[in-house]
Amino acid sequence: MEANLNEIIINGISYIRKDRVENIPAKLDGKTYCIIRTYSAGVFAGFINRTDALNSPYQSATIYNSRRIHWWEGAASISQVSQEGFKKLDACRIAMVVPEEDLRRIIEVIPCTGVAKNQIEGAKEWKK
Repeated sequence: MEANLNEIIINGISYIRKDRVENIPAKLDGKTYCIIRTYSAGVFAGFINRTDALNSPYQSATIYNSRRIHWWEGAASISQVSQEGFKKLDACRIAMVVPEEDLRRIIEVIPCTGVAKNQIEGAKEWKK
């Protein structure tokens, strides 16, 4: 049995402390749950292959299970949102889930913690 402060391995299975799991970026088929800021389409959250976005000549990538973040309160920036979520979730405007979406002119890709991901995914769908 191997152990350190954050993880223990028993019979070849790794167990991670619950408080550490919340800070590990969420993954889906090799894609990371991130907040993505584009040049003119706005801010999105969803699963993205970060390498595709960074290496594309047009700064483009496909995002999965995306939600557009139209308006937020209770966070200074999307950097804070990606790490801590929103302090005033009820005041935020987060659109419906879109299963697959192509984004162009990506400016930022910031991996989210489990806390931020869960909050964004669980947020009430904003509709006008």
